Amino acid sequence: MPTLTYRHFRDVPESAWRWPSFSPAEIACRGTGAIKINTEAMDKLQSLRNRLGKPLIVRSAYRSPEHNRAVGGAPASMHMQGTAFDIAMSNHDPVAFEAAARAVGFLGFGFYPRSGFMHIDLGPARQ
Repeated sequence: MPTLTYRHFRDVPESAWRWPSFSPAEIACRGTGAIKINTEAMDKLQSLRNRLGKPLIVRSAYRSPEHNRAVGGAPASMHMQGTAFDIAMSNHDPVAFEAAARAVGFLGFGFYPRSGFMHIDLGPARQ
């Protein structure tokens, strides 16, 4: 599956965006506005949204290497590949959310109850 990279989310052509529940701004780096679109990860994110039937609040998706360092992300963070998402749990039951995420193909999980989000990624499988 291809990965598409743009200097800024506003550079993403409308014809290249096929995930109706999300916008490029939601998936872009919060620090730089750059975006790396891993189409497999985005397809799974859209499938998860469809399966749950309610909005996913994306707290973090793609992170540029410099932004990842600035926020204290792991040196080899999956966020820098565009294959990880941190999703707010304010409108989801974490157990049901994780089950649905596994069902659509997410493999890596981290739950951060104090911060109120769950990290999901394409793997390797771990928790």
